[in-house]
Amino acid sequence: MLTKLLINRYVKNSDLKSPETRKQFGVLSGTVGIIGNLVLSIGKFVAGIMTGSIAISADAFNNLSDAISSIVTLICFRTSDSPADREHPFGHGRIEYISGLIVSIAIIFMGIAFIKSSIEKIFNPEPVIASAVPVIILAASLIVKLWMSYFNNKIGNMIDSTAIKAAAFDSISDSVVTVTILAGMAITYFTGFYVDAYSGILVACFVILTGLKMIKESTGPLLGEAPDPELVKSINNLVMKCPDILGIHELAVHNYGPGKLVISMHAEVPANKNIMELHDSIDEVENKLKHKFKCQATIHMDPIVTDDKQVTAMKEKLSTLIKLIDKSAQIYDLRIVPGKLKTLIFHVSIPYDLEETDKELKKSIKNSINSIEPDYDCIINIDRVYFDSQV
Repeated sequence: MLTKLLINRYVKNSDLKSPETRKQFGVLSGTVGIIGNLVLSIGKFVAGIMTGSIAISADAFNNLSDAISSIVTLICFRTSDSPADREHPFGHGRIEYISGLIVSIAIIFMGIAFIKSSIEKIFNPEPVIASAVPVIILAASLIVKLWMSYFNNKIGNMIDSTAIKAAAFDSISDSVVTVTILAGMAITYFTGFYVDAYSGILVACFVILTGLKMIKESTGPLLGEAPDPELVKSINNLVMKCPDILGIHELAVHNYGPGKLVISMHAEVPANKNIMELHDSIDEVENKLKHKFKCQATIHMDPIVTDDKQVTAMKEKLSTLIKLIDKSAQIYDLRIVPGKLKTLIFHVSIPYDLEETDKELKKSIKNSINSIEPDYDCIINIDRVYFDSQV
């Protein structure tokens, strides 16, 4: 109820792919994070002083760092919407991933500090005073953190935001921290055994692992990861609806931040068709890509011979041969250069994860061809791809 109320109150645009909508969601998430974590931090500082618990005090610092992280997220969402400029021609969208990375690093440092404090407490134990007020504060904190996790996870999934999903993971880790602290207080109350420091170490290890996982998720888009196969499939389906395009290859999808894609590819077109008509068809496909995926799209035309029986028959033979190497391998840009020893010139797309080297692949393909067509020399170009563009 509260989540829906906040979204309806502060997000005015229903287009989830709109940069302005993403900005509104980001500002809402950051604001809720700042207010919620500051209130929880103050409450836990009070509870930590009242009980003398190192775990509660460390958790208060954790919430304070979460508030700072929320400020960073808020600033980054406002900055990521900045228009492109001379220094950043593709905009500032990747700042959102940097925001997620900063949050992740802050979580890891908090976990390390938590371990250090807990180890010190093992060698220098101090009694933890259990009373109703700290327990109520911690219980309320647990409820708030669980709601914040739900809230950020819902928004993060709605706009596919790495930074907001990171905040949701952080709230879950905070909830585990609180549960562990409450359990430790209960054990101490009923048994007299001080487990505050030990529970602190266990919680810290969980928090560090969570931070490492979030770092992986944040750095992937920054380093340049393979696009979602469903996105590739959607692009392929849209492009192949054009009757003038016979096939595509060398499809590249560059992510410059949410809603800021740059797509490029080579499209095979009939060599015997009017070049101006083909140009109009390619322009139309580029515009459709831009409209559907909110991207910059560039398509390079590769003219191919469609009425040469020799070339067609050879391409079919080669396609069958290379499928024996890998079922997703493809042949394109095939040419036959006449002469006493005819020359085959072509490209082969091969997945990155294929273990054979390019040199080994060329040798294997050439030997296979010469076993059935000994009168041909081969010039083979190997192109490594991270997905099958014909999915």
